[in-house]
Amino acid sequence: MFIYKKDIPLQDLGDGVGRRVLAHGGTMMAVEVSFETGAIGPMHNHVHEQLTYVLSGRFRFTIGEETHEVSAGDTLYKKPYIMHGCVCLEKGVLLDTFTPQRQDFL
Repeated sequence: MFIYKKDIPLQDLGDGVGRRVLAHGGTMMAVEVSFETGAIGPMHNHVHEQLTYVLSGRFRFTIGEETHEVSAGDTLYKKPYIMHGCVCLEKGVLLDTFTPQRQDFL
């Protein structure tokens, strides 16, 4: 499967957050999430394992009881059902990988 970013419109999630569902199949899914400065990824949890790679920008992430600032090149792991969320400190883009796929995003 080849996925070209130019062919996937940015889905406006409101409040400075946008999403593009990239390649997905089997039990995996890649999703690009764009944040404007000050945008919030509210605290939530889900059944999926999630890896987040910071492509650009700066974020304050909370995973469980820990809160840290991250920037381009940093990676985060979220185990199933752990509470997590972020605040964008400097406009940026995240690449999220989920397993299993987020059917609610399709």
